[in-house]
Amino acid sequence: MNRKSNQSPGSTWPPKPGALPGRAWTAGAHRRLRATIISGALLASLLSASLAVAQPPIRGFFNDQLKAQRDLESRAKSLPQPEHIRAYMKRISAQPHHAGSPASKAVAEYVFGLLKEWGFDARIERFEALLPYPTLREVEMTAPSRYVLKLKEPAIAQDPDSGDPNQLPTYNAYSASGDVTAPLVYVNYGVPEDYESLKRQSIDVRGKIVIARYGKSWRGVKAKVAQEHGAVGCLIYSDPRDDGYFQGDVTLRALTGPRRAFNGAAS
Repeated sequence: MNRKSNQSPGSTWPPKPGALPGRAWTAGAHRRLRATIISGALLASLLSASLAVAQPPIRGFFNDQLKAQRDLESRAKSLPQPEHIRAYMKRISAQPHHAGSPASKAVAEYVFGLLKEWGFDARIERFEALLPYPTLREVEMTAPSRYVLKLKEPAIAQDPDSGDPNQLPTYNAYSASGDVTAPLVYVNYGVPEDYESLKRQSIDVRGKIVIARYGKSWRGVKAKVAQEHGAVGCLIYSDPRDDGYFQGDVTLRALTGPRRAFNGAAS
């Protein structure tokens, strides 16, 4: 580069430390660079401020307490270790432990021991609750041919727990005890509009056992609506149309579980 012929009157030469070798910097270019740096710093400050403002408040904390609280929450989130959680869950889920069973008490005592070990002021409290357990469950088709339902999910080799003899039998909690024999009426999902459709077809479910498929409502609602329409019993089942292979799952999982697993039996 020819210093004399290529420099304008406003040029600075030699370049300041840090400038590119052999490049002539004009005062105008320097000002533009400085303006760019200042603008960049201002933008970063504005972004930081906007992020701080964008953080939602925490209910129950004043603004001057938010940073300390968020720091504590971040620290708390960093403490759990996946391998420890995996070990705890494996121990807790090793045996069926429905409420009120000895296995449930063992789980409570295990968790209590962990909490005490970690320094928590923990205690076990006992509560009395009305919770029915099944003693006898039978569902049988009497005509046109006799067939007794198994009411038990078949065990599969891929899931050793599926054959655990200590698992709670399938049943619909809080169903009334009784023994009824009556004609069977299919009520689709067993929701109010299904009974309206049956009524338009002059089909009455009074004194009948209704059979409804899962979906559209909670199973307790199905039993309640059946009772309101005079039914003496309610069977609920999982229809392949709503899960499993009909939805594109053609594996063993679609036929045996968890989608095909029991989640209630009869009312």
